[in-house]
Amino acid sequence: MPLRSLAAAALAASCLALTLAACSGSPDAEAVPDVGPAATEVAVSGDLRTHDPALIIDDAGTDATDDDVWYVFSTGDGRVALGAPQIRRSLDAGATWEHVGELWTAADEPYWSREIIEGVDNFWAPEVIAHEGTYYAYYSASTFGSNTSLIGLYTNTTLDPDDPAYRWVDQGEVWRSDGTAPYNAIDPGVVTDADGTPWMAFGSFWDGLFMVELEWPSGKPVGATPEQPRGTAEPVHLADRGTATNAIEAPYVLSRDGWYYLFFSRDSCCKGTASTYNMAVGRSTDPAGPYLDADGVALLDDGGTSLLDTDGAMIGPGGQSVYQLGDTAYLAFHYYDEDLGGDFQLGIRELAWTEDGWPVARTASELVARAAPVD
Repeated sequence: MPLRSLAAAALAASCLALTLAACSGSPDAEAVPDVGPAATEVAVSGDLRTHDPALIIDDAGTDATDDDVWYVFSTGDGRVALGAPQIRRSLDAGATWEHVGELWTAADEPYWSREIIEGVDNFWAPEVIAHEGTYYAYYSASTFGSNTSLIGLYTNTTLDPDDPAYRWVDQGEVWRSDGTAPYNAIDPGVVTDADGTPWMAFGSFWDGLFMVELEWPSGKPVGATPEQPRGTAEPVHLADRGTATNAIEAPYVLSRDGWYYLFFSRDSCCKGTASTYNMAVGRSTDPAGPYLDADGVALLDDGGTSLLDTDGAMIGPGGQSVYQLGDTAYLAFHYYDEDLGGDFQLGIRELAWTEDGWPVARTASELVARAAPVD
């Protein structure tokens, strides 16, 4: 795999950041800052123009191998394939990416969603999760600045577009906000708890982030029926900044070592090099919360431990997802590349973890730079 060990990455970055004498052990050299664990950046190339990437790794075992096939589902382009979420694939452990199609074609587009959400140009922020041989692809239908929105669902039995059985099937609506709701029904992120129950986090601006209980095998709200699509599920409030604009969105929950980690994006997306997007995280022992940050501040009270923000040419990282393969968790996100005039690109990092169980997304070079004294 194209990943260096954390130790090697930390040493290389420290040597770049400090003087040659410091790396050679000169007694007069400045000591290398102790920055703790550091994330490892996956070197990516190919077709990287993805926004709000949902990473899923098609793996037959529990550990990373060269046979794994990586997929990223991302926000669609209104000029291409009816604005359907896009799909990219990597056959070399996330190093090289190719575009392999969209979530649907004209024959099976969810026209019903355009009737409910007028003015939809493209479909946003997909989420893909596997359960007992079925792949569930959730997506958002909305327009900018509106919380008249919905989350829909497609299913498939394979991720491989070359498989004769490959076909995404429209399963209809999952959740909706009608403009009077305190939330915005976009940006789904699904986690399965220790008892096997799925939960869907969602939300953007308004009153922040929420969660509803789902059920298998439908992948829809618990108790849902055609007559009552919301079933018996009641939204649970997860996170709130308590500000007028409440710039928080894109929740994603990872289950790891008895904790549920809520990753989310804050501030302004989608403005190229003027974007202020950044990522933060909190955790809970229950998928429905309450979530606290590393300082004990509740996410409902504008808490959140900083995870990743603008660094160099990487502007406004966010719109993230996390996929855990064995003991390794990979963070996928988009950012605006200043070297490409602010166009958005895919970024992937192997998360590191502190001794007390908090994720680290910054690389050693970024941590060293932050540890350097300011004149």
